[in-house]
Amino acid sequence: MRIGDVNLYFLGHNGFLIEYLDKRIFIDPFKIPTNNKIGKADLVLITHSHYDHCSIEDISKIIKEGTEIVIPVDCQSKLNRLKNVKIRIATTGIKMKAIGINVYPFPSYNINKKFHPKDENWMGFILKFGDVIIYHAGDTDKIPEMDFLPNLAQEGEKVVALLPVSGTYVMNPEEAAEAALSIKPDLAIPMHYGSGVVKIGEEELKDAEKFVELCKEKGINAEILKKYNS
Repeated sequence: MRIGDVNLYFLGHNGFLIEYLDKRIFIDPFKIPTNNKIGKADLVLITHSHYDHCSIEDISKIIKEGTEIVIPVDCQSKLNRLKNVKIRIATTGIKMKAIGINVYPFPSYNINKKFHPKDENWMGFILKFGDVIIYHAGDTDKIPEMDFLPNLAQEGEKVVALLPVSGTYVMNPEEAAEAALSIKPDLAIPMHYGSGVVKIGEEELKDAEKFVELCKEKGINAEILKKYNS
């Protein structure tokens, strides 16, 4: 999908590839095909330490010499064996620059579940690419901090929200649609499906389809991204 100067690709589950100018940014790469025709990363962003988000096997497939990897602190021990990369420890609420790109680690946690406690300091990411802002929510419920997100964009800027929809560990479609209504993005895209982690087969896609349907009922533009075929 092309949005302004940004190309956005869905890799399955919470994984995305963002291409901006000459930079390639991966978020939570997982189950990258062995042949890996998708190429290498300038920047990798990891939301938290669970195996389906901080996957050393998958990160190893896309890094090159000098790749920067932005992580919460508890991912550090997993990545210590990687060579010739730059590990950056992020903290929610503290802005940073990585490969010259503005990165804002945003809180991401469960309200009524035990899988992603708030005190772990796990995160989503807000990224700014010219006049395009991308919010990757990470593994989260609808949290109070989302109420501040409608103020993200200035005039002429577009906001894209990538929201988990599978339930169990994260928001279900109804909760995610309520989050989208709170955030008020120009485009909402479902994630946290498509890898068999929560559900399998057609059941996975149903959550994404339900989310899009509910968003449109609420006047929110929403779309399912076709999974990148590498």
